[in-house]
Amino acid sequence: MISVVVPTYREADNLALLAKAVDEALSGPGYEYELLFIDDDSQDGSEEICAELSERFPVRIVVRKAERGLATAVIHGISEACGDIVVVMDADLSHPASAIPAMVERLQSGESDFVLGSRYVEGGSIHDDWSVFRQLNSIIPSLLAKPLCPLKDPMSGFFAIRRAEMPDRGCLSPVGYKIALEIFVKGKFKRASEVPIHFSDRQHGESKLSLKEQLNFLRHLVRLYAYKLRPGAET
Repeated sequence: MISVVVPTYREADNLALLAKAVDEALSGPGYEYELLFIDDDSQDGSEEICAELSERFPVRIVVRKAERGLATAVIHGISEACGDIVVVMDADLSHPASAIPAMVERLQSGESDFVLGSRYVEGGSIHDDWSVFRQLNSIIPSLLAKPLCPLKDPMSGFFAIRRAEMPDRGCLSPVGYKIALEIFVKGKFKRASEVPIHFSDRQHGESKLSLKEQLNFLRHLVRLYAYKLRPGAET
């Protein structure tokens, strides 16, 4: 079984579109799956929409009342997941659900133990309208993270692992929104690979990326470098 974990905050307009896309990607090949939304108490009708969607698709929603943040939502979602394989993706429709079967196949075949949907491998691409500033805002963080892992697009946020290989929750110190990088650095993954994707612009809602989140990413990098150089040293 596959659990598709999606952190959400005020993404009500995207939920039905995403549910349909995931179902088309997974039901056709005959995969058993669940689509699990981890919502940070959006109060935008997301709960009601998911209740309606659950009549047609294997959808459920977990609403967090106290904790906030994309990274912690992903960790919470993986702990709530029922599937042997967990796929994490964004709610804004920037990640193509059509790539999930290829990602899952690499895990099932044993070819990989950590699979990333990547914009920067052969066959990957980004939206044509991206400005130079936005491209740099994507590429520079990836370059800063390069010594931590061999992946070309560790910032993509679209990844698949076996739930049993998730690092212990107690060793994770999530800050900001780039939890895939921390999971990779602190996990015991030896066969990482990347599946090419086309990264689209969001269709509805507003981006959650802010200067605060970018600063949190730099803080997060410092912690991960400390861990890599001397495990357990980050504060």
